[in-house]
Amino acid sequence: MIALLRGRIAWLEDDALVVEVQGVGYRVYCPTRLLARLEPGQAVELRIDSVTREDGTFLYGFADAAELAWFRRLRQVQGVGARLALSLLSVLDPERLHTAIAARDSASLTRAAGVGPRLARRILAELEPQIAQLPRGVAPAAPGTPASSAGGVVEDALSALVHLGYDRSEAWRAIAAARQRLGRDEPPLEELVREALRELAP
Repeated sequence: MIALLRGRIAWLEDDALVVEVQGVGYRVYCPTRLLARLEPGQAVELRIDSVTREDGTFLYGFADAAELAWFRRLRQVQGVGARLALSLLSVLDPERLHTAIAARDSASLTRAAGVGPRLARRILAELEPQIAQLPRGVAPAAPGTPASSAGGVVEDALSALVHLGYDRSEAWRAIAAARQRLGRDEPPLEELVREALRELAP
């Protein structure tokens, strides 16, 4: 089974690229976020997952191990096939996916083509209990992330920021940064909200 392809891009398609490796062209489906950064003739190295269906074997390519891990984990959710997993990774990188799951932000998931509210809720329900094992991507995890205190002062602060018009993922990241700056997992609610708002200020 192919695990890695290293070669030059022969051409790009809407949802895939053809990479030439020693005279052989492989069509590889990739997140559109990745395709947007590439050009024909460019050297490329892709981590590959092969998916076999009744109509053939398809290659899916990713820039790093975190994207590949998310692709495989998303496909384990009932109702999420390879195309939907790729759609999610096209609009959310691993760090933002991790944040969306931790923050229970179904709205961010529904930005992906083919993911409706019901499927988004199923993804959250299945992946939230495993959040500590899911890769975050290149951004470092903040010490004492909000997940450790969900339901307490963090949940109250999150609710307050959402009511002020911020989306859950944006508010979640601000709260994580505020707690890190304050150096406490459970600061007073007003202080936490105030610091989070400073983080969100333009």
